[in-house]
Amino acid sequence: MTDPEVGKSRPAIMAKRVVLPDPDGPTKEMGLPCSTDKLISLTIVKRPSGLLTSFVMFLTSKIEFFTRYLILLLGILLLVASPVHSSNQSIKEKYITVVLGDSLSAGYGVKIEESWPSVLESNLNASGMNIAIVNAGISGDTTSGGLFRLPKLLKEHKPDLVILELGGNDGLRGMSVKKVIRKNLEAMIKMSLKDGADVLLIGVELPPNYGEQYTNSFKDMYAELAIEYNLPLVNGSIKEMVSLNLMQADGIHPNIKGHLQIEEEIRNAILTLLD
Repeated sequence: MTDPEVGKSRPAIMAKRVVLPDPDGPTKEMGLPCSTDKLISLTIVKRPSGLLTSFVMFLTSKIEFFTRYLILLLGILLLVASPVHSSNQSIKEKYITVVLGDSLSAGYGVKIEESWPSVLESNLNASGMNIAIVNAGISGDTTSGGLFRLPKLLKEHKPDLVILELGGNDGLRGMSVKKVIRKNLEAMIKMSLKDGADVLLIGVELPPNYGEQYTNSFKDMYAELAIEYNLPLVNGSIKEMVSLNLMQADGIHPNIKGHLQIEEEIRNAILTLLD
């Protein structure tokens, strides 16, 4: 080895301190364009593609179309459902008539279409009147039976007119005119009027073999009720109908011509009532 030269010296070697970066920190110095004490939030809005835009516009137009269509349809339905009030109204309400009677109304001995209620309905409709007749005539019925049946008929049909043709079978059985027949007829008249229906009363005659006093009392009963309650009255005369050959062989029930005669009288009474 060679010893250093005497008298010569080397500059002192200074140890340098090297600062290594933090293993978890950045390897490069990062600069911020602005102060770090404020945070800026950016929202990126992407415009829909051309296809999506077209679909949305198409869907919107269809919704508007169907909305207008539904509004128009609703308006038409409301117009159709609303009643039309006009002096020349073509659609008329039916005039409902209930015939509450016995075999004279039921058409005993003739076809149902030949009975006076059926002929009456046909003739009145042919004259321009819109009428529906409910023939509630039952052979053998009495005023007690009619009084029992009437409430259901009124409730079910709500008639404008009740044609009351009862009492003949009561008379043939000799029932009390005052205590039974008149009482029941009066109750039916009151019930019909209270329900809002007009009443047309048909008077019935008894054969003369029941005695003058009873037959006169029976006949007068109808006239008295018609006057008391201001009702139109159609009276039948057995004697007259027999003389005109309008009765069947039993002398009680009308034949076809007899039904036509009764129908005409009742039709005129109804037209007078509605005049």
